[in-house]
Amino acid sequence: MNKAILNTGIQSFIKNNLNTDTLSVLLKKPLFDQVSNHELVQQIESAKKAKDKLPTWFNTPRIYFPKKLHIAQTSSELTAAYKSSLIVAKEIADLSGGLGVDTYYFAKHAIHIDHFELHKELAEIATHNFKVLHATNINTYNEDGVAYVLSHSKSYDMIYIDPDRRDQHKKRVFLLSDCSPDVPKHLESLFKHTQQLFIKTSPLLDISQGMKELSNVKQIIALGVKNELKELLWILDKNYTGIPILKAVNLATEQQEYHCPLDREESAIASIGPIEDYLYEPNVALLKSGMFKSIAQDYQLHKLHPNTHLYTSNELKEFPGRRFKVLREMHYNKKNLKSLENTKANISCRNFKSSVALIRKKHRIKDGGAHYLFFTTNSKNEAVVVQTEKI
Repeated sequence: MNKAILNTGIQSFIKNNLNTDTLSVLLKKPLFDQVSNHELVQQIESAKKAKDKLPTWFNTPRIYFPKKLHIAQTSSELTAAYKSSLIVAKEIADLSGGLGVDTYYFAKHAIHIDHFELHKELAEIATHNFKVLHATNINTYNEDGVAYVLSHSKSYDMIYIDPDRRDQHKKRVFLLSDCSPDVPKHLESLFKHTQQLFIKTSPLLDISQGMKELSNVKQIIALGVKNELKELLWILDKNYTGIPILKAVNLATEQQEYHCPLDREESAIASIGPIEDYLYEPNVALLKSGMFKSIAQDYQLHKLHPNTHLYTSNELKEFPGRRFKVLREMHYNKKNLKSLENTKANISCRNFKSSVALIRKKHRIKDGGAHYLFFTTNSKNEAVVVQTEKI
C-alpha cells in the first residue's frame, strides 16, 4: 500500500481522470515522483468499478482502492446491507474479510467485529478505509481467520465466512470442501466458538450439494439483484435440527421475496393448465431455489407444463418475477412465424428445442421493441410462441 496515493494532488488527479483512456496514462512519462503511472491507473480503474457497486467507498474522500480483482470479488453494498438486516449479533468475526464491505455493514448492527484477511496489502487497505469511514468498532487482523479463532478461547455471537472459490492455480471451484477455508472440515470446531455461522457461497453451488456438505442449516437464501443471481447464503445454527427455510430474494426497486420449507416442494402439487390472460416468469432467485410447484400452489397459478417454469392465470396477481399480458398464442410453425419476420421483439426460451440466437437468425427477428415472445411448451406438450407485453 503506497500511502503517497492519498496525497491531495494525486487524489485530485484520480478523481479528474476517471473517464480518461488509462492506456494513455500508462504511456506517459512519470506524472508523480512517489506514485507510478501503473498505480494511478489501478486506482482509476478500481474507482470506476466501485462507482455503482460501492457508492459509499467511491464518494468518500481519501479511500484507497485495491486491485480490480478485489473489487470484482467483494459483495456489493446492496447485498451487504441486505445480509446485515438478517443478523442479531453483538460480537462478530468475519473470517475472510477481504475489502470489508460485508464487515462494514455488519458493524452497523454489532458492538464489535473482528475482520480477518490473509492478504497483507488488502488487510492494510481495509484497515485504512475503515478509519476513513469512521467504522471504529472493527478490529482488523492480517491473519488466517479460521486458524486464529480455533487457537483462541474467544467466542462470537456469529461467524461470517465467504470462502475463496479459486484453488491454488486460480481456477474456479464449486464444492465447499474445495474452497478456502474448507468450511465442512472446520464446521464442528467453529461451532465451539459460535452459536451461528453465516456462509456466503457461489450462486453456482448446487443447493442439494451444499446440504450434503453442511449441517444445522436453518436458512438458505438465493439472492439476486435486478434479476441477476449474485449469492447463495447459508445460515447455520448450532442447535438447529429442523427443516431449513428456503428463500428466494430479488433486490430491485421493490424487493421480491418468497420462502417455504425446503422439503415442501417435494409434496407440493402444481396445477397444469392452458395459457390464460396473464403470464408470469420467475426471477432468477426463484429459479435457483427450485420452488416451482410451491409457488404455483401458493399463488394459485397454473404451470404451462411440468417442465416449463412459466405460470398463467385469468386474473392479474402479484408475483416474484416479471408479469405479462398475453396477446396471443401461436403454434410454432413456419406459417405462424412468418408474421414476425423483420420485426423487433424480446425473446425468451423456456423448455424449448431451440436457442434465442437460432430463433432470431432463422426467423429474422431483431432484438428490442415493446413485445415479448416466449418460445415454450404448453400443457398439451406442443411447441408454441406466446406473444405478450410487459405489465
